Amino acid sequence: MVHITGATKLLGVMGYPIEHSLSPVMHNAALHALAAQTNTLEYVYIPWSVPLDALPAVVSSLGALGCCGFNVTIPHKQTIMPLLASTTVIAKAVGAVNTVWPTDAGWAGTNTDVQGFLAPLQNLDLDWSTLTPCILGCGGAARAVLAGCAQLGCPQVHLVGRQADKLQQIQATSTLSLDIQVHLWPELASILPQASLLVNTTPIGMAPHPPTSPLSAVEMDQLPLEAIVYDLIYNPNPTLLLEQAKASGRRAITGVEMLVQQGAAALSLWIDQPAPVDVMRQALLAYFR
Repeated sequence: MVHITGATKLLGVMGYPIEHSLSPVMHNAALHALAAQTNTLEYVYIPWSVPLDALPAVVSSLGALGCCGFNVTIPHKQTIMPLLASTTVIAKAVGAVNTVWPTDAGWAGTNTDVQGFLAPLQNLDLDWSTLTPCILGCGGAARAVLAGCAQLGCPQVHLVGRQADKLQQIQATSTLSLDIQVHLWPELASILPQASLLVNTTPIGMAPHPPTSPLSAVEMDQLPLEAIVYDLIYNPNPTLLLEQAKASGRRAITGVEMLVQQGAAALSLWIDQPAPVDVMRQALLAYFR
């Protein structure tokens, strides 16, 4: 056994809601694996439910407690940025932060969602310069996916959401080498036939809510048969959206690998050593089994 002691350091994840998060499952499995030789748990990873109005106070309190770093999820990925002393180039390009760590000047933030998003796509034998992604949602995760699409070399992306002001802000402030076309949700049906990659960044279908999908069966059939359907939601696994994709003969990618890869990048940053990626992946798969 490994033990929490007075020397155990604090890591965690904040969001609202946070009950769905499986980051504690994979991070604590990794931290226990790293601690196995000494029987002392150097770090522990805790989930925190943080309403929007409590965010400044919580961030300040974590600094006072000597927290060694934390992840940020919905709805704080953008609202936390003004509370940080510095952000990385990729975080500025994305316009959202998912990983925070302490510095002498205060909290610093970056975004590891981009490399997490890209991990399942980079080994596919596809000419991304000829493909057109369609992204559902206009929050922090959507911004990371846009940056990932730019790295893949996609020339154009369709961004579909329900809030015109957020869509227009993303389009107007983007510094990515990417043509971002924005659409309100009622326009989705007209976009689907040209989508080579459909990415769901919305919370539609996320546990613990009943199974739902951002697409109806009719809308799924409007996607090209060769299209890839990628749901960033990892709980449940698979989501109803991915079940629809598989049933219709389309390629489906779960958000589990993105979760693993972005988490491994964050953990490596906090503990200054390589994260045990396989341990993290197997912990998640065991949870779902």
